[in-house]
Amino acid sequence: MTIKIGDKLPAAEFLSFNADGQIKLSTDQVFAGKKVVLFAVPGAFTPTCSMNHMPGFVEHVDAIKAKGVDTVACTAVNDNHVMKAWAKHSGAEGKILMLSDGNGAFAKAIGLDVDLSGPGMGTRSKRYSMIVENGVVTHLNVESQSGVNVSGADTILTQL
Repeated sequence: MTIKIGDKLPAAEFLSFNADGQIKLSTDQVFAGKKVVLFAVPGAFTPTCSMNHMPGFVEHVDAIKAKGVDTVACTAVNDNHVMKAWAKHSGAEGKILMLSDGNGAFAKAIGLDVDLSGPGMGTRSKRYSMIVENGVVTHLNVESQSGVNVSGADTILTQL
């Protein structure tokens, strides 16, 4: 079943990193008691994700946080090392919390996984963005076609 507005995020665990190295973060650690903008991409370093989705969040992270958001986070079904390298390459390092959903467990738990085996990518996350307050989804923007049409930073800014 696909998550919807008003639903609480399920318990899950992500990998991320800090100055000391790799860390595990639970959904409670990321979302409990906070207002978080979470966006998901099918894959780090892929063309649309790198040229159209991530750049808007990097550019507008301060404006988003100025509207009362504690954290802007990005998740993808990539390993933590790829997410760390992508953060560095994209300018997201230190601005956006990178959450590795390496096995796609979170994407599957919220019903936003997608089979991209045709183009050789396996099971990934759909492209989406959401606003989450204290673990509850208040806004959800899922792309129904390729590209960044409803899940970008501009949309999030209008919803805050």
